[in-house]
Amino acid sequence: MKRIQNIKIANVLLQSGEVCKINLSFQTFGLPIGMAPIVLVNHALTGNSNVAGVNGWWKDVVGENKVIDTKKYTVIAFNIPGNGYDNEAENLIENYKSFTTKDIASLFWKGLEYLKVNQLFAVIGGSLGGAIAWEMAFIKPNAIQNLVPIATNWKANDWLIGNVLVQDAILNNSKNPIHDARLHAMLLYRTPQSLTAKFNSERNDNQNSYKVESWLLHHGEKLTSRFELSAYKLMNHLLKTIGETTTEKDLQDFAKNSPTKIHQIAINSDYFFAPNENIKTHNLLSNISKNLTYHEINSIHGHDAFLIEYESLNNILKTIFNSKHTI
Repeated sequence: MKRIQNIKIANVLLQSGEVCKINLSFQTFGLPIGMAPIVLVNHALTGNSNVAGVNGWWKDVVGENKVIDTKKYTVIAFNIPGNGYDNEAENLIENYKSFTTKDIASLFWKGLEYLKVNQLFAVIGGSLGGAIAWEMAFIKPNAIQNLVPIATNWKANDWLIGNVLVQDAILNNSKNPIHDARLHAMLLYRTPQSLTAKFNSERNDNQNSYKVESWLLHHGEKLTSRFELSAYKLMNHLLKTIGETTTEKDLQDFAKNSPTKIHQIAINSDYFFAPNENIKTHNLLSNISKNLTYHEINSIHGHDAFLIEYESLNNILKTIFNSKHTI
């Protein structure tokens, strides 16, 4: 793992028409750029560029002798600008509603151009990160060999947009905004079956509260201690902008004309990005492109299964990352 590095990008034209300057930070793992196929890992809402190593949030997937083997690949991970991981207050973003996932995808391509990377073996990401991967593929349809969106989709649906509104209201009106928004979000990321299996309506030893309540409060406190309010507002807002300028025809044209292999990975119990939406996407494209596979992880844990069900996920990813390839 290398330390966080920064790229200063001036005169960034956003979809909103605003022009700004952006600090794009990133980390690299594995072999040096130019020495191996390149995998770009896009983080989710509260994630960051630290994808591998002892404290890596995806260390069960990325690392030495892992499915995405850092002895075989160069792994790059950008921080979504404004996520606060660089601990520089000046790089936080207050005008969060001016940004879209397409803007973030464009910035990631600018970062790759700075690193002199023109072709990617794979772009992979879960949730928001997977949606940005879709946006990147639409921008450069000939630059990605394997597109691996996990627990996400190419376009936000009404359920997702509605929940973004609820989260935004909490973040802008609560006296303890990060904490309270996280309580609500955790219930979206799991399922009733998952919580029942974990807690079974049990009370804490003091009998004054339920274990599920303590678990939720812990997650609220934990995120409050490491995340900035402006970062949460931005990441939440980005979810509603997924695919907002992309039509079904655009999607079909991409699948028809792009050599990119699309590997959709859904979760059967996902309430956030429901599997039926992914199946709809697959059916829309299956008669157009042969470069399309659909996988579904069976889990009671809902959206967060891509951070829990590593055996199932890795078995799917092996079919992509264990194949022979050239730089």
